[in-house]
Amino acid sequence: MKDTLKPGLTVTQRLRVDSARTIGFMGDEGRVYSTPSMIRDMEQTCRKLLLEHLDDGQDSVGVKIDVSHVAACPLDTDVEVTATITEVDRRRVTFAVSTRDPIEEIGRGTQVRFITDKAESRKRVAAKIAKLKELAGR
Repeated sequence: MKDTLKPGLTVTQRLRVDSARTIGFMGDEGRVYSTPSMIRDMEQTCRKLLLEHLDDGQDSVGVKIDVSHVAACPLDTDVEVTATITEVDRRRVTFAVSTRDPIEEIGRGTQVRFITDKAESRKRVAAKIAKLKELAGR
């Protein structure tokens, strides 16, 4: 990782709550931003910020997220997802995250991401796949 990775760095992404990001259990008129979609957007925003400060061959994985979904957000609403680095502890990076629509905050919390070496991660995944195939063959 680069020495530019420090607490206080922030990024905001703007997106539209499209149909794929909503849940429709209240019918089409009641479609709202789903919690899993909001969390995915928060994680992707954190990763985007982190990638700017990583070396070639590095990426990150989410290892913890604690989020409150505090307000409904209707279909076709523009939202802003903001991530701010609050702590860097070696390869462990903690973020404050929030999501707002034009009226109010709709979600907030924290995310922890761990910086990984992509080649090593691929090796671990390949080893696990091999073990799973071995178990399936029994």
